[in-house]
Amino acid sequence: MNGFPEGFLWGGATAANQCEGGWDLDGKGVSCAEMCTNGAHKKPKRITRTIEPDALYPTHDGIDFYHHYKEDIAMFAEMGFKCYRFSINWTRIYPTGFEEIPNEKGLQFYENVIDECLKYGIEPLITLSHYEMPFAMCREFNGWADRRAIELFVKYAGTVLRRFKGKVKYWLTFNEINCGMLPMGNFMSLGILHPGTEDILHQVDVPQDRFQGLHHQFVASALTVRMAHEIDPDYKVGCMIAYMLSYPLTCDPGDVELARERNTVNNYYCSDVMVRGSYPYFAPRVWKENGVELNITDEDREILRAGTVDFYSHSYYMSICASCDPEKDKASGNILGGARNPYLKATAWDWQIDPMGLRIMLNEVYGRYGIPIMVVENGLGTQDTVNEDGSIDDGYRIDYLRDHIKAMKEALKDGVEIWGYTPWGCIDLVSNADGEMAKRYGFIYVDKQDDGTGSYARSRKKSFYWYKNVIATNGRDLGEEVNAG
Repeated sequence: MNGFPEGFLWGGATAANQCEGGWDLDGKGVSCAEMCTNGAHKKPKRITRTIEPDALYPTHDGIDFYHHYKEDIAMFAEMGFKCYRFSINWTRIYPTGFEEIPNEKGLQFYENVIDECLKYGIEPLITLSHYEMPFAMCREFNGWADRRAIELFVKYAGTVLRRFKGKVKYWLTFNEINCGMLPMGNFMSLGILHPGTEDILHQVDVPQDRFQGLHHQFVASALTVRMAHEIDPDYKVGCMIAYMLSYPLTCDPGDVELARERNTVNNYYCSDVMVRGSYPYFAPRVWKENGVELNITDEDREILRAGTVDFYSHSYYMSICASCDPEKDKASGNILGGARNPYLKATAWDWQIDPMGLRIMLNEVYGRYGIPIMVVENGLGTQDTVNEDGSIDDGYRIDYLRDHIKAMKEALKDGVEIWGYTPWGCIDLVSNADGEMAKRYGFIYVDKQDDGTGSYARSRKKSFYWYKNVIATNGRDLGEEVNAG
């Protein structure tokens, strides 16, 4: 196999709260993501309870996709996209989450985006919840920690599933849902905000609330899957997991066991529920060690069994090493911790580059579940330099993506069924981890800077032309040198 399967969904991915802007336009409400100020590398963004007039909130403007979506989608089409993964901002549809009637202007905006994609033959892949929920729900009952969030989410999901029937085929329920297993996922993923929490990386953590909130998301997802199939039997609904690959740092059995435990718990606790329809065998130990006693009803268990997903999707950026030595185990410097792998290079943000890990995890996941997979996030976030002539030579991004595409190609040869590939941040956007623009991922450069200045002008990087050629050849030609002309 030299190329990829016919009909392979090449494309790119973004999230509403990181690119849209227009945070308070046309009836939109405030989401949790919009209560976070800017940060920087090794400087966490800050969570505020009210909008502070002197603080900078990067998501309020994003890259102004709200007003530039036609231009941006035209550029995606120029690259040859077959698929565009984006998310719907819940608060554009139900500003507080509690309304009975949806906001028509919000629905119309997303219908316009979908229609623009379809005009160019681009398949929409829509994430229903990508690290945002109505902040009013966070204030009222601490987000997903409260069971009432289930009904409100299902109401929202049903509204958009019915509205876009016949125009959208592929859906994801919750982005990187397994980040709710980490303390940083309290506010970011679950809308849980305990007194004393000030920054995104050092949150006050109550595991009981966090794991219960995650359970509520599982139930909401399963109800949504079942509802989607009732609305349109052609709908395909997937889970989305942040795959956190761990290797043992050494052949010390303690390192090997620690890596096994992290791989199993971090990567499969959530997907086992969503793909298999029940909690995995190791869940009771996870609950016990976290001091958690979940409220799981018999009805919940039946809902989970009946609402399993149609496909598996995931993000993959890096791998880490596990070490029983606590000093080594926090030496990598990346957001997930872990020991530094001496065989790998790392980005300027300390994310270790490991294309082989993508092949490894694809085989692991397919061997476990046997259902189709989409790689819906993968990319290199780093600084780009604009040359005097306006060009951007991002060969480092091409190298990263080429090597990961090669790994996917090997996984396909192994027999893994992969439906599509949507690299993250196909256009520059606000970084989720630290709320900065300097960490750029895109094939398209956006003139927006960390201090909020910029013209929002779009321009093509070298990787734009390279990826255009990759798509045109269906992955057969991964060459580095592709001329713009």
